[in-house]
Amino acid sequence: MAKEVTIGKTDVKTTKLGLGTNKVGGHNLFPGLKDEDGYALVKEALDAGVVLIDTAYMYGEGRSEEIIGDVIQDYDRSKIVIATKGAQDASNGNKPNNSPAFLKQAVEDSLKRLKTDYIDIFYIHFPDETTPKDEAVAALNELKEAGKIRAIGVSNFSLDQIKEANKNNQVDIVEDHYSLVYRGAEKDEWTYLKENQISFVPYFPLASGLLTGKYTKDDYAKFEKQYSQDQFNTILSALDKVKAIADSHGVTVAQTILAWYIANPAIGAVIPGARNADQVEANVKALDVDLTQAEYEQIDQAFAAFK
Repeated sequence: MAKEVTIGKTDVKTTKLGLGTNKVGGHNLFPGLKDEDGYALVKEALDAGVVLIDTAYMYGEGRSEEIIGDVIQDYDRSKIVIATKGAQDASNGNKPNNSPAFLKQAVEDSLKRLKTDYIDIFYIHFPDETTPKDEAVAALNELKEAGKIRAIGVSNFSLDQIKEANKNNQVDIVEDHYSLVYRGAEKDEWTYLKENQISFVPYFPLASGLLTGKYTKDDYAKFEKQYSQDQFNTILSALDKVKAIADSHGVTVAQTILAWYIANPAIGAVIPGARNADQVEANVKALDVDLTQAEYEQIDQAFAAFK
C-alpha cells in the first residue's frame, strides 16, 4: 500500500489512511457495540495493510486500547503505528489533566493496556485550564527520549495552545476536528503547522456520516443543530458533484471524500472510524482512488462555503 507519510520531524512513517477506533470498545460513546466486532475490524485493517491505528483512553475508558493490545500480539509490532491519547483524570470525573506527573502515568497505563513497550504517537487528548502546555509537552519529551513514545501530539488545542505547547519545538503532530464542511483549521492552524513541520490529522472526516452521501433533503432534522437549512442544501448540492466524480471512478462518495483528504498535502493521515470489518474494507479502497488535479479542485470548490 503506497501513499506513505512521515510524522512531523520524527522517523515515524505511516500510510495516509489509518483507522479511528472509537467504535472499538467505546461502550461509553456508542450503544450496542460488541467486543467481537472490535477485534474483527482491527484485524481487518491490519490484514488490509493499514498501518496507523488511532485510539484513546476515553474510548471505553481503556477498553479500546486493551482490544488493540490483544490483536497486535499476532502481528509484527514494528510494522504498526499505534497512536493513543490521554488526559482524562479518572479520579476527577475524567476532567482533563495535563500535569507532567499525570501524563507520565497515563503513558505507562496505556503501555500496559496496549501490551507493548512503546507508543508511536501519544497525544494530549484535551487541554486543561492550568498546566503550562510547554511543561506538559516537556514531560512527554522525557518519555520520548527514554524510547517509550516516538512522537508527541496534541489534540483539541487552540492555535495559541499549540504555539505554547510547541515553545521548545517538541510537538510533532496535531489531531483536530476537520472536514470539508468544518474547515476552520485551514485558516487557523495549517500555516503554522507547515512552518513548524508539524503533521495534521483530522477527526470526524466524514462529518458523522453526512459526507458519505447517504442522506437526502428529508434528513435535515438530524443535522439542524449543526447546519442551517441553506448550509444543508449546499452540502447536498456539493455531494451531487462528488457523486459524479465517484461514479466516474466506480467508487462511493465516501471513498472519494477520503481520497480528497489523502491527496491533500496539508493532511498527514486521515483516520475514518468503522463499526465493523466491512466498513474498514470499504474505507481502504479509498487508497486506490487517484483524483485528477481538476477533480481535487472541483471537490474543494464545491465545499468552498465552509472555508
